[in-house]
Amino acid sequence: MLISIFILLLIGVVAIALIVASGTETALAGNYRSSTGVYYAALAGLEEARSRLGPQNPSYFGNTSPGFLPSPGTQLPVGSPVYMINPLLGENVTPWDSTSVYADKEYNPEFASTGFTLPPSPPWTYSVWNTGPLNGLPFPGPLYKWVRINAVSEKSLSLPVAPWYPNPPNDSSTPVFYDGTHLNNSGTGAQVLEITSLAVLPNGSQKLLQYLVAPTSFIFPAALTIAGTNVTYTGPSGFGSDQFQVVGTDGYGKGSCAPMAGPPSPFAAIGYTANDSSQSNILGAISWPDRGNYTGSGSSPSVNSVAAMLPPNFMTPSGLNALVATITANADVVVTAATADYGALPSGMSATNPMTTVIQGSLNLDGWTGTGYGLLLVTGDFNWDPASSWKGVILVIGNGSVSANRSGPGEIIGAMFAATTVDSNGILLPDPNLGQTSVLFTSGMRANGILYSSCWITTALSKAWPATSGAKILSFHEIAQQ
Repeated sequence: MLISIFILLLIGVVAIALIVASGTETALAGNYRSSTGVYYAALAGLEEARSRLGPQNPSYFGNTSPGFLPSPGTQLPVGSPVYMINPLLGENVTPWDSTSVYADKEYNPEFASTGFTLPPSPPWTYSVWNTGPLNGLPFPGPLYKWVRINAVSEKSLSLPVAPWYPNPPNDSSTPVFYDGTHLNNSGTGAQVLEITSLAVLPNGSQKLLQYLVAPTSFIFPAALTIAGTNVTYTGPSGFGSDQFQVVGTDGYGKGSCAPMAGPPSPFAAIGYTANDSSQSNILGAISWPDRGNYTGSGSSPSVNSVAAMLPPNFMTPSGLNALVATITANADVVVTAATADYGALPSGMSATNPMTTVIQGSLNLDGWTGTGYGLLLVTGDFNWDPASSWKGVILVIGNGSVSANRSGPGEIIGAMFAATTVDSNGILLPDPNLGQTSVLFTSGMRANGILYSSCWITTALSKAWPATSGAKILSFHEIAQQ
């Protein structure tokens, strides 16, 4: 009997131990599940904000919330954060309110030492989960509460970046940029932004995650960009030339492209990249009666330097050559011919099916009266027939020669970019300088002109050049709760 009682006691002890272990495992599994859930909820906020920095996203901040962030090419000042909030289930989410349950307690510890504190009423916008059609779903979206987007400085990052002068080390107010390889405080490349996301689950689990990103989204800085050294331009002149316009003010949704919200943004009518005779060459080729037809940012004629608004790879022969290779790899049609005509263009392109066409040679559109949609890349000479139109982007990269000598009711809606990257023998020019690019419209040429449209630009680029969407992640980490 004693032995039996002892055995039963042992069995009882083992059973209790198993129950305790099972409870511990259940608790661990629950904690892991909660930790994983809140992690991915915070990550969802980071990814939404990052993707909405790209114009190719249908919910691009520039479309849904004009003025929420500065226009392309304009810096977000250090000390001026903006918020994307996600008040699901009727919550009151005000991260800039120190008394809020979801107050942003991370901003001041990071920036107070730089002389900046959280503004009392920063700009904000809603998450896509709080707008139609997603707000009509029978279940809530990711349970993040807010996402903050802000500029960074050397001091906020605790990371000195070159060049050291004239800015002192530990500069607290100069924004940091990323040139594709290195951080810098000289304004070269894309501005570095910090994205911070707070997620809170109903059981109280919290997670604060942070990205450091450099937007890779690209919007052309002019209706017509002529890149290179001592570039030349000739505009039509004489009777009827007042019909031809180069308009840098964004036309948003002209034609069947979906319109964008908000007032139009002004870009340059004609942009140049080198600090040489390019501007005077272009201005000297625009006749005085027609100068009012070149409108956009600044006074008319709007002919501005756009070098600071272009990515570094748009400024060198090797960079543009790599871009040509990327676009060619994603193209719908690639035509290899010394000279092609409009018969080489794909017949299937339309407003609802924009296509990417690469002509590895010259393209002569004389005699064409149709309309093209998407991205057209020509590596040789490009001759436009103004009886035809194009909605999207035209790139002439290689020989860098554009011409037109006919008349017609056609127009280019989107943007045109031309650059000379090869010499007369077709050999790639050495970095860093591009060659002399020319755009020649004869005095007898007549057309409606080149009209800027960010809508058609983003429509063309989203398929041809996937890297133009969103922002490049430079760092990622979790932040301890304050």
